[in-house]
Amino acid sequence: MMWIDKGGPIVWILVAYSVIGFSILAGRYLQLMFTRRAKLAKPVEQWKETAEKRIVVKLQQKQKRHGHGPELRAAATHLIYKEMKVFETGLKTVSILANTAPLLGLLGTIAGMIKAFQVIENAGGKVDATALAGGIWEAMLTTGVGLAVAIPLLIFLHFLESALARYHWRLQKAAALVLDHHEPQALGSSSLPEQNEGPAGAL
Repeated sequence: MMWIDKGGPIVWILVAYSVIGFSILAGRYLQLMFTRRAKLAKPVEQWKETAEKRIVVKLQQKQKRHGHGPELRAAATHLIYKEMKVFETGLKTVSILANTAPLLGLLGTIAGMIKAFQVIENAGGKVDATALAGGIWEAMLTTGVGLAVAIPLLIFLHFLESALARYHWRLQKAAALVLDHHEPQALGSSSLPEQNEGPAGAL
């Protein structure tokens, strides 16, 4: 805790950045991991209650009422957006925290260096080198903390976004069962290869 106190209020802000950012990422990741997936290779009737099944059922209902037109594709886009929004909430906040953490750390370093040079000026150039080095060390601390917060946040954010891209691909494949067939009854016999889980690989 001593190094946090030496870094001043900016280090405390960066610690808060880290706690908030990783809390959001951990929550979204666990939420995604515990989300049930449909067995896309099986007939729709055998799917368990999943996001994929909700999308297919709603699109089938809309298809029966309005036919297979542009409205159906618009509905599919909207349904997929609603399912994805649950997982994407807060990720923009994490991105902002990760990108501003190094800048905030740099601000702390600049402020610390300004204070160090003010000490030199007030002392008329006669200042103890050890004391000056200690002041500069404390000033540089905020930049180090800023980078230590930003780098892991960006890595885990990228990892989660890749997992969400694969999940988005699954939802698109489910919607394609309706969009690519003019007859709803053809959906039950549709078969998709379960081995290929999208361009980014399986979860």
